[in-house]
Amino acid sequence: METSQELLAGAGPAAVLTTDGSVVGLNDAMAEALGRSQEQCLGQRFGELWPEGQRMSARSLVAHAVTEKTVAMRVLDFPGAPSASLVELIEARRVRVGEDGSRRVWVHALDTHKDMASLLIPFRLAAAAAHVGLWMYSSADATLEWLGGEPGVGALFPDPTMSLASMAAAVEPDDRDTLLRLMGTPTARSSWERVRYRTEHDGWHQLAVQTRRTRLGYGGPEATFGVVRDDTKEVRRKERRQAALLAERQRSAEVAEFSSALITAGTEQQLRQVVLTRLAAAFGAAGSLLALVDEDRLSISSDAGIGLLEVDLLDGMPLDDPSPVPEAIRTGRSLFIADLRDFTRRWPRAAELPELTRLGAGYAFSITPLGEAGNPPLGAFLMAYDGGRLPSQGERTVIGTLADLAGQALRRIRLQHARVQLSVALQRAMLPELPEHLAGLEVAARYRPSQFGLDIGGDWYDAFELADGTVALEIGDVQGHDVDAAAFMGQVQLSMRAIADREGDPGTVLTRTNQLLVARDDPRFASCTMLRIDPRTGRVTGTSAGHVPLLQVRQDGSHTVHVLPGGPVLGILPDAEYGEETFTLDEDAALVMVTDGLVEGPGLTLEDGLARAGTLAAGALRDGLDAEHTADRVLTAAAGVDHADDMTVLIVRRG
Repeated sequence: METSQELLAGAGPAAVLTTDGSVVGLNDAMAEALGRSQEQCLGQRFGELWPEGQRMSARSLVAHAVTEKTVAMRVLDFPGAPSASLVELIEARRVRVGEDGSRRVWVHALDTHKDMASLLIPFRLAAAAAHVGLWMYSSADATLEWLGGEPGVGALFPDPTMSLASMAAAVEPDDRDTLLRLMGTPTARSSWERVRYRTEHDGWHQLAVQTRRTRLGYGGPEATFGVVRDDTKEVRRKERRQAALLAERQRSAEVAEFSSALITAGTEQQLRQVVLTRLAAAFGAAGSLLALVDEDRLSISSDAGIGLLEVDLLDGMPLDDPSPVPEAIRTGRSLFIADLRDFTRRWPRAAELPELTRLGAGYAFSITPLGEAGNPPLGAFLMAYDGGRLPSQGERTVIGTLADLAGQALRRIRLQHARVQLSVALQRAMLPELPEHLAGLEVAARYRPSQFGLDIGGDWYDAFELADGTVALEIGDVQGHDVDAAAFMGQVQLSMRAIADREGDPGTVLTRTNQLLVARDDPRFASCTMLRIDPRTGRVTGTSAGHVPLLQVRQDGSHTVHVLPGGPVLGILPDAEYGEETFTLDEDAALVMVTDGLVEGPGLTLEDGLARAGTLAAGALRDGLDAEHTADRVLTAAAGVDHADDMTVLIVRRG
């Protein structure tokens, strides 16, 4: 049996631990390697003294020595001095110490001076796993030796051993000083630097390089390691994404401006101008026309991109005519047609419209009604496309939303309502019909205007399925209660839908929506919460733009307030970014999204309002109520209290 002093007497790092990993003794070399004083180490768990990236390895080493009753060893990367980290092969074994034979764990550095290569193995494995290359630089002869890692990175270099001069010769002249500075870094770890490197066969590559100074074993030599990542494809992807972002911003701006113009149209003539000057341009169509129902016949206006014969044939056509435009208006269903055989089978009168004989040979068209079935027929958008291209699913959604807005505008215009009444109708149109069938999810929403009934609210919600099968949910509140607030609300909702079709991540959607709104220089702002839910796994990704916290309720009647990460309200700070959080929604649990009007009011604090809403919703789940009845219970209870603002609740339950 040895004493602790004997176990710690070696020159290399050593420590004596209890079987639960607490440090009861260590030598100066171990304290120095850990970058701490002995006093800071004693009594602490050994694994907690390491940087976060090494803690699991340190804990595992000790655990194996305790539970396996065997010797365990592992290469560990000590934080060491500021100028260089320390790599050691550490052994851990159970020992009995002192006269009473106390069980301890002895961890100490092994002598690797005759086998330095063993210390490099974890670096090679880590480099391969991270898809980066690993070089070792020798300052003595100014050479670089390839140690391994990502084969694709290694293939960029003609020889596994290169002089620094030959490598520098292949680097862009403006980046050579950066390369030399990295090789001579005075710190343990440099920052990532970008270096342009020319290969013999495929030209310039964008490399990201980081260097580390490391001592190989206690008292051993120092070496400089270079970690190399080939970012060429990522840089090109970033450039493409930037171009796509610019195009998306332009498209979103056009759609937002389109919706704003629809909102403010006060006459049928203004509505025609809005549609015919914007519709085809916004969706890349060759031409468009607006068909309005007037005394059960079609009244046609065109942007001159549709043939005169087609316009003449459609103008005055009865609403009960068996042809596509009247059918779309009657049924409230959009039509997207690019196949002549299908068209002539369903509508034999195709011969009367010569342009339609080109279907499938460079010509296609879409018809979108201005309202749903069951409502008085209003009219439709028709767009013609050259090249046989039809709008994407995301474009169809936006076209449908714009058509709904146009229908709402037309209905209010014809009823000669005041501008405020038109805006109220717009807001209700912007609160969409939720999808009837979402596999694995129940979704329900309720909205109630303010008790005064005069202000125009800015609340909105939305729920829609994305291309990958996940479901996006939004709830938000625009600052203000007037016509402009309703217009701004429409712009925010439409922009988020358009962006989500391409970028489904909530943080990205809010970031880009914020950029768009800031660029419009509108004095208003909006709060918002957005979630993306995978119905199959319950995986939820969420973010918030200064909005009310989320409620998570469970079938046992419990609930928690869930504060999402994110950023400021939309439309204020140009460089704002919105962080995300991912968590799991268990089966038979639900998320409750609300606006502040439902949980705040005179005499009701936000904390108390959230507690009440959470209790009501959790109680509804415990009582076996579905999402619809749960939403009713929450809204009805809130409406019974003195609330001055409009109120919205959106509930999603995983069944």
